[in-house]
Amino acid sequence: MADLNQTKAIRHLWRNSRKLSSLPRQAMAKSQFPLRSAPTPHGVAAAPSDIGGNYDTEWAREPGPRLVRRAFLNMVWQPITDFYASTEVRNADRLKPLGKGGAIFAANHNSHADTVVLMTALPKPWRNKLFIAGAADYFFTTKITSRLSALFVGAVPIERTSVSRKTIAEPIKLLKRDWSMVIYPEGGRSVDGWGSDFKPGAAFLAKQSGAPVVPVHIDGTGSLMPKAQNWPTRAKVTVNFGSPLDFGENDTNTSFTQRIEAAVAALADENQTDWFVARRRAHAGITPSLRGPDAAPWRRKWATTNNRNSSKPQFRRKKWPFI
Repeated sequence: MADLNQTKAIRHLWRNSRKLSSLPRQAMAKSQFPLRSAPTPHGVAAAPSDIGGNYDTEWAREPGPRLVRRAFLNMVWQPITDFYASTEVRNADRLKPLGKGGAIFAANHNSHADTVVLMTALPKPWRNKLFIAGAADYFFTTKITSRLSALFVGAVPIERTSVSRKTIAEPIKLLKRDWSMVIYPEGGRSVDGWGSDFKPGAAFLAKQSGAPVVPVHIDGTGSLMPKAQNWPTRAKVTVNFGSPLDFGENDTNTSFTQRIEAAVAALADENQTDWFVARRRAHAGITPSLRGPDAAPWRRKWATTNNRNSSKPQFRRKKWPFI
C-alpha cells in the first residue's frame, strides 16, 4: 500500500513539474519574446518601422551584393530552372530597340516561379541590372525575409494596397539610372489560372521615369509551381517578349495600362496560335481576354484545362519503321 501511495505521489509530482516547466515557455509565446520587441509605452512616439515599405534596399545594389546575386543566379537559379522548366524564350530580338537602356518588364503572374524564370530568360544586358517589384506586405514582413529578398532576387518593396512616396520614388530613381524592373501589374498571383485586371502602377512608373514598358507573357509556371505548392514539378514553360511600348503624349495612366494588358493578352494568344492569327485578332479587337470567362469558379477552372495540358512536356511514342 505504501508503494502504491509513493507511486501516486511521484506521478503527481511529475505532472506538476511538467506544468511548471511549461509556464516560462507559455509566457514567452504569449508575449512573443524575444521574437518581438516590447510594446511602446503610452505617450511615447513609436520608432518608425524599418521593414515593409520602409525597408532600404540600396545596399543590395552595391558591387558585393550584386556579385553574390549574379553568382547565385548562374549557379543556383539557372540549373534549377533548366532542370524543372523546359523554358522556351520567344522573340528576344524584339528587345533590340532598347539598346542597353533600362525597361519595365510587365508580365502576367501565375506563380512564385515567374520571377526566377523571367530572370533566367532575360538577356544579359538587362539581367545584370535588374530589380524586382516585391510586395511589401509579403516579402518584406521581417528583417530576415527582407534581406533575403533584396539579396538573392534584387527585390524592392512596393505597396499593393496604398500609395507610398518612398516605394514609388526608389523604382523611379533606379529606372532613370538605366536599371530594369520586373513588375506584375495584376498585383498578385492568379487564383484559378486566369488573370485579373491590370493595376496602373507600371503605367505611372513609365510616365514618371520615361522608361519603356516591355509586355511579357509567361505560360506554364502555373503547372511548374502552382499557388500553395512549395516545390516545383517539371513542366514546359514559354516566355514571350513583346515590342517595347512608350508612354505617349495622349496617354493617361488608364489608357496606357489598357495598352499593356492588351499587349500581354496578344502575346498569350500568340503562344496558343501563331503570330499571324494573333495579330489579325488584335487588329479586329477580338483577342481572347486574360481574365477568362465570366462564370462560376468551377467553370473557370475547367476552362483552363487545355492551357495546363499544353504547358506540359509532350512525349510522342516512337512508331515502328515502315519496311
